[in-house]
Formats: sequence, C-alpha cells, structure tokens
Amino acid sequence: MKYKLEWNYKLKGKEEISVSSDWIDGELAILLGEDIEMSGKSKELIYYDETGTSWTLKEMKKLLTEIEEEPHDIIVFFDGGYNNTNQQSGLGAVVYYKQGKKKFRIRANEVFHELESNNEAEYAAMYFAVGLLEELGIGRMTCEFKGDAQGVLKQIAGEWPCYEETLSNWLDKIEEKIEALRIHATFTPIPRNDNKEAHKLAAQSLEGKRIHSKMQLL
Repeated sequence: MKYKLEWNYKLKGKEEISVSSDWIDGELAILLGEDIEMSGKSKELIYYDETGTSWTLKEMKKLLTEIEEEPHDIIVFFDGGYNNTNQQSGLGAVVYYKQGKKKFRIRANEVFHELESNNEAEYAAMYFAVGLLEELGIGRMTCEFKGDAQGVLKQIAGEWPCYEETLSNWLDKIEEKIEALRIHATFTPIPRNDNKEAHKLAAQSLEGKRIHSKMQLL
C-alpha cells in the first residue's frame, strides 16, 4: 500500500501553504511525517491511502504495526497457455509479498480441461492467481497484478470493453473474488520477457509438472 501526506505549511509572515507528497511506502511516510511535525511549521498533517481513507500520524503508526504481521506489498504475476492438440490449458502464477521483516515467493500452476483457447486460459490464470491470495488470507490490501495479457488487464481495469460472453463471465468471476477479498487491485501490463516465471509455470503444468511452493527470499 502506498500513502500520501497532506499538510499546511506556515511561512514566517505569510499565509499557510497547502503541501502534498508523492505516493510513498508506509515506513518512509512515517519518517517524513515525523520530520514534518518536528519542524514545528506544519498543521493538520493527514495521511491518505490508495483507497482514499485518511489517517493521523498516530493512527498510521498503529496501522503499520498491524499490517507488518500480515502479508503486504503484494505483487502477482500470471500467465496462461493452451495446447491445441489435447485441448488442455496450463495456468501459472507467482506471488511476491512481505510479512514481518521477511520476503516470500509462492509459485503455483494448474491444468484446466474445460477451456477453449489460449485467450480464455489467460483469464483463467488470473482467476487462479486471485485464488492464491484467498488461500493466503489476504484481504484489504493493495495488490499489483502483472501479466503480458494486455486485454485481460485492460478489461478488468474497465479501460477496454469485452464483447465475448465466455470471457465476460471470467471477468465477472475475477471481479467478484477481488471484491470479496476487499483487495485494492492495480493492473500493469508487462512485456512477455518480464513474465517468464509465470509463463514457465504454465508450460510446466502442460508437461505434467505440478508445482505449489513457498520460499523465503533473501
């Protein structure tokens, strides 16, 4: 989750000036807020998160203490593949997150037999990725979804229309699960070369290699 600070700054002999920061990480936001308050020249310092919720400095410190024990700073990669010969679909997803002072990575894949195209497999892969977040018990957090399926990400973000009923049904399922988890989701299309990990997992599932692993990262 990113946070923005807004405050009024008092210049000597001048009227107060309204000032705001960029969107920054929670720990940096706390340090900045403390520094601003120590200057003695600020008034009405307020924090805002990406959902629009506001916090005082005291409330922010308490919030970050609670968040520290939950999975946070979550980035999700997903990819889907399709084998025309046997009409099987391979789904791959990678979840990076922090918990406490540690960083973790979850890698998982799955095979679907009921899909009809590579395009549909991309939607199923994103749904599969959201399901991994549900398994982790993640809720009320900001999650960034990354993939090379630009159509899926643009449509789920509401930027592009979806005219195919089958794909629209997948979008509805994805949106419902995200809303149920109360996730603040952001969507970032990336080049295929930047999505190699999820792509490999999808391909491995089509080769019969089932993977579901969790690793602590340095």
